[in-house]
Amino acid sequence: MNKEYTSLGLMSGTSGDGVDASIIKSDGDSNYQDIENQYFEYDNEIYEKIHSLKEKVSEIRDLEKFGKDLNDLERKITLFHANVVEKFNKNKLDLVGFHGQTIFHDSQKKVSKQLGDGKLLSQLTKKNIVYNFRQNDIKNGGEGAPLTPIFHQIITTNKKIDLPVCILNIGGISNITIVKEPAGSFSFTSRDIGPGNCLIDTWVRKNSKKKFDEDGSLAAKGNRNEIIFEQAQELFSNRPYQNVVSFDVNDFDVSFARGLSLEDGATTLTDFTASIISSEITSILSNFKNRIPKVLICGGGRKNKFLIEKIKKNTLLVADIKSIDDYGVDGDYVESQAFAFLAIRSIKKLPISFPDTTGCEKPVSGGEIVKY
Repeated sequence: MNKEYTSLGLMSGTSGDGVDASIIKSDGDSNYQDIENQYFEYDNEIYEKIHSLKEKVSEIRDLEKFGKDLNDLERKITLFHANVVEKFNKNKLDLVGFHGQTIFHDSQKKVSKQLGDGKLLSQLTKKNIVYNFRQNDIKNGGEGAPLTPIFHQIITTNKKIDLPVCILNIGGISNITIVKEPAGSFSFTSRDIGPGNCLIDTWVRKNSKKKFDEDGSLAAKGNRNEIIFEQAQELFSNRPYQNVVSFDVNDFDVSFARGLSLEDGATTLTDFTASIISSEITSILSNFKNRIPKVLICGGGRKNKFLIEKIKKNTLLVADIKSIDDYGVDGDYVESQAFAFLAIRSIKKLPISFPDTTGCEKPVSGGEIVKY
């Protein structure tokens, strides 16, 4: 019988607003049990510093230029994660999967930087830590993302979801996984497809005191600016790199919406985001003959009612779009559970990335292990 581990996954996404924490028990292969999930919001200082530095670090050389600030923020982020781990001390944890906070990702130059000191976290928490998940994939020719597809496949097997199925994650960036066969076959493909919440969140953060457009209520009040909407579509269609499988939020900016009101900007950016996601779904699903696969949505973007309504309307004839929550999976914690799962696979030296997900040369394991 495969050894099972109790693993805590810690995920701080591109929204940079806090940490999703999930405990699962799994053999890292075909079984997992969801035990506990919690969200911990960053204090204002950490939140502001993440977004301030994220805007400044737009090139590789900026990692060195702002090195002191990044090191200071990394320590604060690690201490915050240590406090999160302490909240779960009642559980006997075998290991912690520590994703860290992505501060820079360049798919073309194969550089991905997550802030988070795994060695310090191990010292503070007295736990075995797995972190730095993306580097081995990059060393083997991959882009370092997306890493969650193997867990998406496990979900479909565990929940007995009919295949083929598409899992659409709408975080800061949106990505899609197509699962064709049950766990054990590695029969899945995945890629980032464009902006998720990043443009909408940035617009709202820069033009109001809010952090995001809750339920899409701002977008619902505005009007789409047709000229700016068409310009945005043209810019995306003519972007320099068409064949990347992973994006960074810095690959997109909201400058083209400058001058619009808060509501009109939210509407225009939400419509633009929906059009990109919808177009990619339509293109991907065109390969499925005589069948409309289900598209199960997870991530924070699934709560933006205006965005989801637009995507559903745009893909009405090609996809049956549902929330992954309808299948007994909490859509807020898929990624944190995934990194708990990837930590187990890392300990067992099982692959976590694949040629059809990150573009790596062969299936490879990953994750730097710090044993306490």
